[in-house]
Amino acid sequence: MANANIVVQETARPVVRASRAAPSKKVRFTVGTVLVNAILILLVVLTIVPFLYMMFSAFKPNTEIFGTPITFFPQNPTFENVQSLIANFPFARWAFNTVIVAVVGSLLSVLLSSLAGFAFAKYEFRYKNVLFMLMLATLLIPNQVLLVPQFEVVRTLGWFNTYEGLIIPRAVGAFGIFLMRQYTVSLPSELLDAARIDGATEFGIWWRIVLPLVRPGLAVLGILSFTGLWNDFFWPLIITTDPSMFVVNLGISSLVGPYDYQYGILLSGTLLACLPVIIIFLFFQRQFIAGFTEGAFKG
Repeated sequence: MANANIVVQETARPVVRASRAAPSKKVRFTVGTVLVNAILILLVVLTIVPFLYMMFSAFKPNTEIFGTPITFFPQNPTFENVQSLIANFPFARWAFNTVIVAVVGSLLSVLLSSLAGFAFAKYEFRYKNVLFMLMLATLLIPNQVLLVPQFEVVRTLGWFNTYEGLIIPRAVGAFGIFLMRQYTVSLPSELLDAARIDGATEFGIWWRIVLPLVRPGLAVLGILSFTGLWNDFFWPLIITTDPSMFVVNLGISSLVGPYDYQYGILLSGTLLACLPVIIIFLFFQRQFIAGFTEGAFKG
């Protein structure tokens, strides 16, 4: 009995195994990795340095801007350029026009593109695929080729020097419809059928079910549309001749005279024109990146 007890006690002992330390991962630097990182750093420097020079030069007096040696940081910072821009030029009016065009245009782009994308994704109608491919084919056409037809349409409708002429021709495009179609096509059709059984209208399904589910795509399209409309220069240059209807970019370009270059005022206006886009991207960059990442797996 004693021997049996000893055997039981020995077999009941827990087996303790020595834990092995996880092998440390060494970072390996290859020639390709170093070369890619060096190219990326160079591209970042080439992108950031001109913007920083423009930003700092906006607060330099003209004597320092044209002086030698060239300085990167302002030696005598001043707000004279910004004050002169606001006091002597209708910059507030230009900014107001740009806000109206960018906000209204981006809202129309989001709503109309999502509506068309919903139709292409969830409805079956004759020649649907043909129409969709023809729409995508317009992405291969340069914008300059379409300027003359768009100009004739705007002229016929009498939309020169109007918000309609600035907004509606740029309100919707093939890329926006394609993007929203890719988001909508992944939604389960059973969910939409259940809503129809419950008595929901087609517009109600789009408004109450589809739009909340494709919110990441709406964020991406909204940011892209806003930045595109805010930075647009060529189209406003064609259809606006009244200075009171100028957008910011067109108004800033009008500051450049044939003989007199007011670089201080020009740089301060450029800085003020860039700030809204930068602020919007900083606030919504998480939604923007998440929307693009999610959209890469749609369809």
